Amino acid sequence: MMPQTWDDAALIVVDLQNDFCPGGALAVPDGDAIVPRVNQWVETFAQKGRPIAYTQDWHPPGHISFRERGGPWPPHCVQGTPGAQLHPALLVRGTLFRKAFDPDRDAYSGFESVRVEPDGRLSNEGLAAWLRRMGVRRLLVVGLATDYCVRATALDGLKAGFAVTVDPAACRAVDVEPGDGERALAELSRAGATVAPADA
Repeated sequence: MMPQTWDDAALIVVDLQNDFCPGGALAVPDGDAIVPRVNQWVETFAQKGRPIAYTQDWHPPGHISFRERGGPWPPHCVQGTPGAQLHPALLVRGTLFRKAFDPDRDAYSGFESVRVEPDGRLSNEGLAAWLRRMGVRRLLVVGLATDYCVRATALDGLKAGFAVTVDPAACRAVDVEPGDGERALAELSRAGATVAPADA
């Protein structure tokens, strides 16, 4: 599933968490439908020994993005709750990064996250530094949601100098306004990302 030209790549799995899947506090339509496709990528990258990063929204209660504080969203992905956990069917074979844990600062992009230590503490190492330490030059970005955190992560990956591919078959959009997801993919393409099934 991964051509040889992806041997310098990392897989970024964005916010594939319970609260963003059907039944969750901020469900993305058909958000869980991408799990099998994402798991294929996880297995492929793991077999190749390539880095895999999982980003995780990790909000404190009363986060600035919540409606109670004037934000656009209902409370979701609150630290330590079942909704904040990665989807139970998702294969986890890599490194966890958490973001949006400052109550007064939003963070949609995985490049605003920090690596989680094995004991659960937050490190001081951000995603870009970790990717460079791993010798990564290319990113394959998948997950939730196309029009928010996937979009922001892919754009920041480009700004950080990585070649970025987004596999739309392994993403789903919130589509607050109909077509938001398609517009996000078009924006990413214009910015220089490859938007196509990555095994095509």
